[in-house]
Amino acid sequence: VYQAYSINYGIVAVKIFQRNKFDKREYNAQFELYRKRRQNLFVTILYGYDDDSQYPYIIMQYANMGTLEIIAKQPQIPLPSYVLRALMRQILMGIYNFHSSGLIHRDIKCDNILFDSPPGSGYVYAKISDFGFAKYEDLNNQQTYPAGTLPYMVLFNIITGFGKKASEVPTDSLNCSI
Repeated sequence: VYQAYSINYGIVAVKIFQRNKFDKREYNAQFELYRKRRQNLFVTILYGYDDDSQYPYIIMQYANMGTLEIIAKQPQIPLPSYVLRALMRQILMGIYNFHSSGLIHRDIKCDNILFDSPPGSGYVYAKISDFGFAKYEDLNNQQTYPAGTLPYMVLFNIITGFGKKASEVPTDSLNCSI
């Protein structure tokens, strides 16, 4: 992912793929959120994409404060409970936003939760990103297949053969992240 400047949007993030590794689902999930007017403060915004070139790319909102991984790797710095509550609330609102559009993220982890502080605002927002594993929820098939990043896939699901519905897993993955 690269930082770039857009005349229309200012500083943006550009995610460039090798042709054989480009998964259009990532674009489709973000476009679906935009189409259904489901963009909110807690999900990264898609500005555009190009999948015709040798190196397809996605242009999206730039988050200027790193990822949740920064906090996870510094356990010696305790966070007050009110900060953790605010963080959890923002992430859960992002997941709710995703699910209310009929999508399931399937890869909630520290690296996919970005922090953004709009210049001059004094606020920091948690934003869900990386929609490469996103999929439409299929209520008929109850989606119990595995997907995501192994350390954040719930141990219970690994032991029981992934018996939970896909829509139940994001909060479990979030528990592993926090």
